[in-house]
Amino acid sequence: MDLLTARMPGSGRRMRALAIAATLFAGLARAAVRDYQVEAVFLFNFTQFVQWPDSSFADPAAPIAICVLGDDPFDGYLDDTVHGEAVAGRAIAVRRYRRIEDVGACHVLFVSRSETAHTAEIVAALGHRGTLTVSDTDAFIERGGMVRFVLEGGHVKLRINVDAAREAGLTISSKLLRVAEIETPGSSGR
Repeated sequence: MDLLTARMPGSGRRMRALAIAATLFAGLARAAVRDYQVEAVFLFNFTQFVQWPDSSFADPAAPIAICVLGDDPFDGYLDDTVHGEAVAGRAIAVRRYRRIEDVGACHVLFVSRSETAHTAEIVAALGHRGTLTVSDTDAFIERGGMVRFVLEGGHVKLRINVDAAREAGLTISSKLLRVAEIETPGSSGR
């Protein structure tokens, strides 16, 4: 039975998401699973392993916003993954934007491949807003991004620029850092 499509009794999506996270964080994501389905689950799980400053939220009831900038590669899977979920008492909202100028409250920003040429400008426009920037594009870390998805040997792996996250006021859990490669711009040449 495929772990990503199995229906579980009880709390359904939450249990499925947690089971998927356990599999992914153990480095067992299979090549047969579409990359963007795996990345959607990672985006949801980042909401559980990153701490934002209180100033990142308009009020105590404001949702955690996972945003997509540019073309949406998730084919509805991101919406399905977070539907009905909450983290630390906050609902999860998915928002989509075509231009960085339109991005409002956003806690996790996935920068689509369609925006690759504008990565440095996007990162600069966000400044120190407290937005976790994520992409699967080459040179994302080198251009100031925080988390890059990399497909190696059929597994989705994480590369994290801890310095950029810290500068934005974000705290990334050691549990997440243990399963990632830590990078700084120019450190890997990959």
